[in-house]
Amino acid sequence: MDTMTLLPGTVPASAPAPVRTPAAHPPRVQALSLSEPLPGFPGHRDYVLVPAEDGGRLFWLQSVAGDGPRFLAVPASAYFPEYAPRLPDAALDELGLRDVADARLYCLVTVPDGVVASATANLRAPVVVNPATHQARQVVLLDPTHPIRRPLRR
Repeated sequence: MDTMTLLPGTVPASAPAPVRTPAAHPPRVQALSLSEPLPGFPGHRDYVLVPAEDGGRLFWLQSVAGDGPRFLAVPASAYFPEYAPRLPDAALDELGLRDVADARLYCLVTVPDGVVASATANLRAPVVVNPATHQARQVVLLDPTHPIRRPLRR
């Protein structure tokens, strides 16, 4: 099998597109505006968070630009209930958050060589979302206790 070199969290162009649902049950899409672009994607600040399945445990973080990137993302609380990173005050202020408890945290997912059982989440750089304003940014944590590649399955 050929391997591809991808940035952590990216999805190859051959990956299936987000699932379309009948109009009677449209997905709950949330628009996000990133205050800083994701590393490696300087021209992309506007994204949508689209459910990839009905359970609310897997999402596509997809640029609104037709040629933009998309990433698999999981809500941190669904997979890592003990995850409670200390966010820098500057990041909280920038997003208009008083406390990390007011935020929604998403972790970008890497699926090495398409092997779902090997999927990992990046806990070192969560995407922090203010659910009231839809402002977001990826915050790189200085705390080394949060791994870059934490298995989704244990």
